[in-house]
Amino acid sequence: MNPRTELTTTAGPAGALACALDMPGDDASARGLAVVCHPHPLHGGTMNNKVVQTVARAFVQRGWRSVRFDFRGVGASEGHWDGGVGEVDDALAVVRAFRAPGEPLALAGFSFGAYVASQAAARLAGQAPAEHVVLVGPAVQNFAVAPLPAGSLVVHGEADEVVPLSAVLDWARPQAQPVVVVPGTGHFFHGQLPLLKSLVLGALAAQPD
Repeated sequence: MNPRTELTTTAGPAGALACALDMPGDDASARGLAVVCHPHPLHGGTMNNKVVQTVARAFVQRGWRSVRFDFRGVGASEGHWDGGVGEVDDALAVVRAFRAPGEPLALAGFSFGAYVASQAAARLAGQAPAEHVVLVGPAVQNFAVAPLPAGSLVVHGEADEVVPLSAVLDWARPQAQPVVVVPGTGHFFHGQLPLLKSLVLGALAAQPD
């Protein structure tokens, strides 16, 4: 964990949610808020997952404030697993708690968290849309991952043993969503976290200010 990480809580729909806030080097110059969602709560997913931390670090390096949080029933967060429905509400509660009025927003997630991030982005699209959406290993087989806005980044491992690449391509094809495929890589990006970080950094750098 970054020694500058601030551990805090915020009110969620089912009780308090444990959160971890990371700031860029110059706190006053943050470009926006990035909310990063972790993998499946019933399969060991937490906000300290290495993929989640890697994505969060990439946003911080690009000058964004980053918030990771534990879904209801995980770690110190109150409540119970809600099948993916309440967990989207959790993410939206974190956005409301940490986003300043008019502040640029990014939503990101890994595996189940990618589903949550996509649904949160869809819910916000008509009012206060996210400027960036980053999905890593999206769990398209078991959850309704929403179509993404143009310019979103989707990264998937060629050898993903949890969510087959073919399933992600089937999801992406109707919306003409590009998918960045990391050759030979499994679901958890073992040995490829530096590459994953560079892909997120590159996508953020390619976006206009």
